[in-house]
Amino acid sequence: MIEKATVYLETTIPSYLTARPSNDLITAGEQAITREWWEQRRTVYRLFISEAVVEEVSRGDAEASRRRLEAINGLEALAIDEPSIELAGKLLENGLIPKKAAADAIHIAVAARHGVDYLLTWNCRHLANAETIRQVSHILDREGYYVPIICTPRELFGKQDYEE
Repeated sequence: MIEKATVYLETTIPSYLTARPSNDLITAGEQAITREWWEQRRTVYRLFISEAVVEEVSRGDAEASRRRLEAINGLEALAIDEPSIELAGKLLENGLIPKKAAADAIHIAVAARHGVDYLLTWNCRHLANAETIRQVSHILDREGYYVPIICTPRELFGKQDYEE
């Protein structure tokens, strides 16, 4: 039996999953894709979060926070251990990930440290960005870590979802 592929859910996933539909057409489309992926594909994978995700989804409006926490309830949280923190520091030290986005470096580091197959996100500024991914891959490889595939839910539908 083939083991399920693993997916680390970055904070934007539970946020888009539970948010009221956006007035911005692109964001509304991404929210719809997230809900579709959640309903149709999440059971194909083993899903993980970290305490960084829990902390981030706990912020803000109490009702929105409750919905986000409910969405991730029961998912296994991967440890933010010393090697993860050190790896995140390497992603921050050259400015690849800006210091103000240190949580994004933690997400990458935790996923890499624990050998997760995919890091799922809608953060295309610091995470699902081809230029960033290329540089992150070099750093992770140099440090001896597995390089997770950083992608959006749109990219994590199986080919069978597109066949007629």
